[in-house]
Amino acid sequence: MKKRKPLRIPVTRGLKDIYAMDMHLAYQAACLGQFNVMSFGRLAAALSVVRSALERNQTTNPDAVPTLDASIETLLEVRRRGDETDVWEITESERPSVLAGIDMAEECIGTLDVALLERTAATLLKQVSGE
Repeated sequence: MKKRKPLRIPVTRGLKDIYAMDMHLAYQAACLGQFNVMSFGRLAAALSVVRSALERNQTTNPDAVPTLDASIETLLEVRRRGDETDVWEITESERPSVLAGIDMAEECIGTLDVALLERTAATLLKQVSGE
């Protein structure tokens, strides 16, 4: 009996738009001084899911994971400051790194599939919630 190849459902324009909206609206809120822990969470989650999915999928873009790692490191610093001071902001000097990560995530998300994004998001949620 022939083994069936798993069905690959490509990321549609609608899903790309949802990810882009989560990232860009949060970034825009940060630039306008309206950033908060919820906006931060949406941005960090979107970048983390795409980054981890790209790593799992062994992306062919050699700059993808390092660019996203740099953005995530920046966001870790933003989170540290936000947790300590309850002031959530992305400073001027941090913005290029975060924006580069957003741009890279948007560029690469089309190479992934829906099931991979869902599995990656579920795995990351379990890790964060300590399950």
